[in-house]
Amino acid sequence: MSDYYWDDQIEYLKNTRWLYYNDDYLEFLVQRVWKIEKSVDIIDYGCGFGYLGLKLLPLLPEGSTYTGLDKGKELIKQAQDIFSKTSFQTTFIVDDIETVQVERQYDIAMSHAFLLHMTEPVTIIQKMIDSVVDEGRIICFEPHWIANMSNFELYGLEQSKIIQLGVLQKLFEEDTKRSGKDGNMGMKIPILLSQLGVRNVECRMSDKVNFLDQHMADSDKKKLFHALKEEGLGQEPNARNEVVAQLIERGLDPEEANRQYEAESVFTKNFSENSWLTYAPNMKITSGIVTR
Repeated sequence: MSDYYWDDQIEYLKNTRWLYYNDDYLEFLVQRVWKIEKSVDIIDYGCGFGYLGLKLLPLLPEGSTYTGLDKGKELIKQAQDIFSKTSFQTTFIVDDIETVQVERQYDIAMSHAFLLHMTEPVTIIQKMIDSVVDEGRIICFEPHWIANMSNFELYGLEQSKIIQLGVLQKLFEEDTKRSGKDGNMGMKIPILLSQLGVRNVECRMSDKVNFLDQHMADSDKKKLFHALKEEGLGQEPNARNEVVAQLIERGLDPEEANRQYEAESVFTKNFSENSWLTYAPNMKITSGIVTR
């Protein structure tokens, strides 16, 4: 087992990233929104197993390169193995992103569901800005958890029975105060980029709505159900006393903690492969131009 948490989460990452985007939407972003018409050199902060490279390189002009930077040795090994079977020009670096020095040589610096795990995300964003050339682009794919929580429907149940939006919002905010890590980072990125001097900032959101349809093929239904469970929907909570104590420690009062436990339990009991469910992750996709 690796000392680095995400080195032990490779299967989770591989099993859930496809929930976020349709390929044609990514193509739309590359061609119509970012208008990338000539080859570019990209650096991906917190690249993991190279997910963004796998999705974007086939859409980019010939000659584009991809550099993946991550602290996880096992993640980088996976990425190197995956890309060794392709013709794309890639480089992978194992290093601590919080301390590594990156030269100003890239056309695009990007990250995917990474900044929310950083205790000082503004410092990392500045590092991304410093690594791109004049008129280079920053692209951040980040979640907004409280919006995610409101973006699904489990047929047959009132949403308020399974999702306590006010309680969750308080929980996320208290977590951020305590740790500095912000699961609602996605909606803050446009503001932070502009405050750091990035121009022509715009924010979009991912397009995919996952539909657990009882008329879909059994194999597709099973794959989607298990991906949704891995993503956290309807996961069975631990023992009540343990969960409630943890929630109180994270900033909820006892009543809120017990309500949250009940909501998670109801969700678990009612969510199965035989459910009708729609879920839109709603990743926020922010980009801007670095002008010096």
